[in-house]
Amino acid sequence: MGRAVYLVAGLFAALALTTGASGAGSSTPGVTSTQIVIGGTIPLSGVASAYQTVGKGAAAYFRYVNAHGGVFHRKIVYIIKDDQYDPSQTVNKTRELVEQDHVFAIFNSLGTEQNLATRPYLNAMSVPQLFVASGALAWGKDYKQWPWTIGYQPNYVAEGTIYGRYVAKTAPKSKIGVLYQSDDYGNELLNGLKRGLGKKTKLIVSKQSYDATDVSVQSQIAKLKAAHANTMMLFATPQFAIQAYVYARKLGWRPKVYVNAVSSASNIMGIASNATNKKQTEGSISIVFLKDPTDPRWAKDPGIKLYRTIMKKYKGVHPNDVYNVYGMSVAHSFVEALKKAGKNPTRMSIMKAVAHLNVHNDPFLLPGIVARTTATDHFPLDQARLERYHNGRWVSFGGLFRVR
Repeated sequence: MGRAVYLVAGLFAALALTTGASGAGSSTPGVTSTQIVIGGTIPLSGVASAYQTVGKGAAAYFRYVNAHGGVFHRKIVYIIKDDQYDPSQTVNKTRELVEQDHVFAIFNSLGTEQNLATRPYLNAMSVPQLFVASGALAWGKDYKQWPWTIGYQPNYVAEGTIYGRYVAKTAPKSKIGVLYQSDDYGNELLNGLKRGLGKKTKLIVSKQSYDATDVSVQSQIAKLKAAHANTMMLFATPQFAIQAYVYARKLGWRPKVYVNAVSSASNIMGIASNATNKKQTEGSISIVFLKDPTDPRWAKDPGIKLYRTIMKKYKGVHPNDVYNVYGMSVAHSFVEALKKAGKNPTRMSIMKAVAHLNVHNDPFLLPGIVARTTATDHFPLDQARLERYHNGRWVSFGGLFRVR
């Protein structure tokens, strides 16, 4: 991809570095008369490489937008750098994007710890940290302290709360075992589960954590079974969620499974089913806010038709991977925000735009879900439905939950 290089001399350069809110046109980093350069970090390799399509789906959508005239006749150049899901690499790659590639904004970087590691730097430099690919509560609730940062997807605490309330209502005699990643991501899902269970938190009979750098969660699954849990919460990334299904089957254990949204993509569930059997994954529950390209109900849907056209024409990978749909959805919201930011966008104007979203026309979100923000509400997506894995595919049920 192309690179934008800017030579800004004297006092004006110093002001641009300290405020990040320079004037219109070429004086704004990453913005010329013909293009806008943005960038982000995605694990293209390593333990979380299953998420690479979060970036690649967005890239495909931007190519589609560019082919149709761009935004105010500017093409979007999206630079993706591989951080291997390692926060130290995220910091280095993000600095490269800001200081060498001179991006307008950091967009769609993936991971909770990864984005927490770069947030102080980006806010100190007044560089927009847009639509963080993580459901951490921090991206929405800490906006006063970190005004240059905003998330996108439903937050983890809210997701965990939905599971807790559903269990407390429908299966109040459950014995719950929790596998969770030992960082803010896993802890927030766990805290949400407890909040949702309310007075029934004693239903949790075992909590087992793992580190993102671990090789296996075999011992954790054995401990959950030994605690006589009949319900398992998988607050884990795809590699470990798949392992959990595999090790449970090896132990002859078939609990009711709740799998968090970051690991519930149909292709991930398909791998888990193939590695075990359909009985092991049957009946698993998750939340959903995107249209699943493998769901027959969307076969004739205009949004999924557009999705498949973009994937085919712009050489997207893994067309049945819902993380591609997520990437396109977040790219769609960025394009809408860029339009609101004006014909000569600045870093300040894009932040004002993303704090005043009202996107009703996202073709990739479930019907009824709106990407909306206000000056005091920095959670763009706060609606979702429950879904159940049945006969090899997800089937949503019930109405929309507002997740806060």
